[in-house]
Amino acid sequence: MKKEIIRLLMLFIVLISFTSCSVIEGIFKAGVGVGVFIVVIVVAIIIFIVSKIFGKK
Repeated sequence: MKKEIIRLLMLFIVLISFTSCSVIEGIFKAGVGVGVFIVVIVVAIIIFIVSKIFGKK
């Protein structure tokens, strides 16, 4: 009886750890997407400013 409880407890812990890993993976994927979006916007703003400065000739 005690061995069965220990096995079920270990299985439960493994299942919980896999679920939390997928949650963390989703958070990092969203973070990468947002990071790339912010970098693209910053580069576009820099190009716009540089074109305004050098375009007044």
